[in-house]
Amino acid sequence: MVTKNCTESQLLSELYRGMYRIRFVEERIVKIYHTDKIKSPVHLSIGQEAPSVGVCAALRPTDVVFGTYRGHALYLAKGGDLNRMVAELYGKASGVAKGKAGSMHLADASVLMMGTSAIVATTIPHAVGYALAEKFRGRDTVVAVFFGDGASEEGVLHESANFAALHMLPVLFVCENNFYAIHTPLKSRVPMPNYCARMEAYGIPSRKILRNNVLETAQTAGEMIGQMREGRIGPAFLEIETYRWREHVGPGEDWALGYRSREEAEPWIRGDEVERIGCQLDLDVRTSIDHAVEMEVETAFRLAEEAAFPSDEELLTDVFQ
Repeated sequence: MVTKNCTESQLLSELYRGMYRIRFVEERIVKIYHTDKIKSPVHLSIGQEAPSVGVCAALRPTDVVFGTYRGHALYLAKGGDLNRMVAELYGKASGVAKGKAGSMHLADASVLMMGTSAIVATTIPHAVGYALAEKFRGRDTVVAVFFGDGASEEGVLHESANFAALHMLPVLFVCENNFYAIHTPLKSRVPMPNYCARMEAYGIPSRKILRNNVLETAQTAGEMIGQMREGRIGPAFLEIETYRWREHVGPGEDWALGYRSREEAEPWIRGDEVERIGCQLDLDVRTSIDHAVEMEVETAFRLAEEAAFPSDEELLTDVFQ
């Protein structure tokens, strides 16, 4: 969480650690995915670490998040247990959902990450409902809901935004705009892709963050969240330009599919936000962070490989009829 007493160097260190941790975990997933040890399909956030890390830096532990099937970054940024996440990908009993949810349905109530879903836009109304409940309880909880630019074209976002604005609900709508809904580019889907203008039409304050800027994301989210807690605004909307480096689902590259080119991706890769922030740290600080993260990740994968699969009796537990 960004605090008034946090120096810029401390903030940069925390933002770098959060992004590098996500990057290293997912690069490890890429290396071993072909072995079939990971039992779950994976939607990787390599290149898209900044939105989750930036926004979660501005949240309190008591705040709530909802996400999408591309949820590793959000889970870790919100404080989720790395060992349990990796075990979940392996389908092991020690996973965050006992190996039953996999990558696309990560949820952990202990850190108030209330859910991710493989169905586009479905967690948006859940977030609004949670915010309504918290307002009834008289709490100053903020709910942040993350979704892609494809979800911005779903009617449920507009219904939810209208309701949240009408009732002054403390919801931060976070659009991770990577310019593609699976393989369909933004320019082929909407004639005027000004998402902020759409939300402003509901009276919702909106800001756009260019080029994956994690520091600006943290600062802007912090300002919006502070205004929500003070009751000065209800919901707010944050669009963050970002770019995924890997295929929509899976660990590989997808340039050969023809819907986008490596040349298009090159500016994003050269401007890697993880590296940009890392270069602003003292070398000894960065080296220390890198070493600690790498040791933590290696331990998580070792524990996942050693862990047991769920017993046969688990097949019918946690099933609601």
